[in-house]
Amino acid sequence: MAARLVVGSTLAPLRGFLRRCWGQLWRAFPDAGQTWAPALAVQAPAALPELTEDVGESNDAPSFLDNIFWMAAPKSRRTIEVNRCRRRNPRNMIKLKTNIDVCPKCGNVKLKHVLCKYCYTKVQMETSLIRAEIKKKEGGPFNTPTVETLVLYQGEKPREQDQGKRIIERNRKRPSWFPLN
Repeated sequence: MAARLVVGSTLAPLRGFLRRCWGQLWRAFPDAGQTWAPALAVQAPAALPELTEDVGESNDAPSFLDNIFWMAAPKSRRTIEVNRCRRRNPRNMIKLKTNIDVCPKCGNVKLKHVLCKYCYTKVQMETSLIRAEIKKKEGGPFNTPTVETLVLYQGEKPREQDQGKRIIERNRKRPSWFPLN
């Protein structure tokens, strides 16, 4: 009884290569007898281009089943109890939030120890307007002086200790959440 290498592939050169390798292995160990057998059979995908055409094979288009990778299927159906236990496991459920608070300034809902999104948006808008005023006054980022900046709102005057600082004036009332410098 002789051992055989069976390779189901649409690539003729690969099939020939494996046959030559098997033949050389068989010639190298002739005394092994019947113990040699292939440990792995490989199916190459049909999507790879063929290197050379084999005269003996037909030029039929490959079947769509040649490109399918067959996957494992379960041996038995999961029971309803197992499915329900898996789906309703406490780690899969939505956690209840207990750290929700009301913002004391605007009244919107926010997480405790986190800035209110609505109030923070107002701070961002005011800061961007101040930056625009600075850009207008200085003409660009490379003309920035190395002194501290003071923002004065409508009706405010600089103090004695503010001498020598860069002063940016805003023509509006100071917001309640924007503290005095």
